Amino acid sequence: MDLLHLPRINGARLWQSLMDLAAIGATPRGGVCRIALTEADRKGRDLVVQWCREAGLEVRVDEIGNVFARRAGTDPNASAVATGSHIDTQPSGGKFDGNFGVLAGLEVMRTLNDLGIATRAPLEVAFWTNEEGTRFTPVMMGSGVFAGEFDAAFARAQTDLDGVSVGSALEAIGYRGTQPAGEVPGGMFAAYFEAHIEQGPVLEAAGLPIGVVSGALGQQWYDVTVTGMDAHAGPTPLALRHDAMLAAARMVDAVNRIAHDEAPHGRGTVGYLQVSPNSRNVIPGRVEFSVDFRNLSQDGLDRMHAAMHAAFEGIAAAGGVEVGIRQVVKFEPCAFAPECVGSVRRAAAALGLPHMDVVSGAGHDAVYVARRAPTGMIFVPCKDGISHNELEDALPEHVEAGANVLLQAMLAHAR
Repeated sequence: MDLLHLPRINGARLWQSLMDLAAIGATPRGGVCRIALTEADRKGRDLVVQWCREAGLEVRVDEIGNVFARRAGTDPNASAVATGSHIDTQPSGGKFDGNFGVLAGLEVMRTLNDLGIATRAPLEVAFWTNEEGTRFTPVMMGSGVFAGEFDAAFARAQTDLDGVSVGSALEAIGYRGTQPAGEVPGGMFAAYFEAHIEQGPVLEAAGLPIGVVSGALGQQWYDVTVTGMDAHAGPTPLALRHDAMLAAARMVDAVNRIAHDEAPHGRGTVGYLQVSPNSRNVIPGRVEFSVDFRNLSQDGLDRMHAAMHAAFEGIAAAGGVEVGIRQVVKFEPCAFAPECVGSVRRAAAALGLPHMDVVSGAGHDAVYVARRAPTGMIFVPCKDGISHNELEDALPEHVEAGANVLLQAMLAHAR
């Protein structure tokens, strides 16, 4: 099929769907607050499910609240080709993170209906429960249960700050389904694609509308405690101090240096820091902070881990303080399936869309789904690389381009 005759999605309809969904939980600054398993989440879920049913899709809900909507194929024995993302947001989130992937998938189904195109394999669009992890942890909960990373009973037992469990919250909003998590009619997905805003500045800086995502950085998070001794800021000479804050500051600098040593894919961030006693004229005796390391290879993460321990222990010894390091999160690097990455690349080329290979620095539901099925991702630019922010924005033409790539990639596997 040549460029002029490739089927195209309805960009105006997709954009309007994004704006209609964004009205649920809309914030004064133009963002969205639709936290998982709240009343706003229920309203968002109900709207998307309504749209799916209006498109003739068969909707089912699993035991952790993941929602799947299926368009039948001509071969009842074929495994489905799927797409999806999430519709829960950060407290000060945007209109596109997650939502674009779900509604792009729905638009693929609507477009095929409009054009009367049947596929051999069934097609599915999914939205996964609690991707953001704002109210409940762990993050990417629904896709994690689907992938078998943790079981549904464990996930349903997790509670928020008010002691409300995931299970009771699912019951309250009417989305605790009966289908066992991880079961897919006709067998596991033949392929899974996730369209997403980049959540970074690379595509915009390059002036390109499409990112072909080859994989996702691995992540290792740590909680660090530096223990010194509180003392009066005036009478205590510098040479006799056990200053936890000074040591922590040097450790923060070391995190940045370690990440630079792993360029171009090394990332190192200290995003949380608590100082005790946090008084203007007291030398801090205790500091707690977080470390977030990311890299494209496990070997790289292992080097960063070892370098951090060596640097922190040396800084602590020199400063007369103690340091404790506890690893709290580990996501291994993810390489997406070559056949799915290739399908995305060929789809962009067939549509005449300039594109580049990119690596995701963030976690996505696709990372967990990739443990069960061949998976690929499609990125489109977001303004100034901003995400998890009410100012998050994207251009309609980029959203349309990403959905058209999704359409072609899914058709390549479903026909």
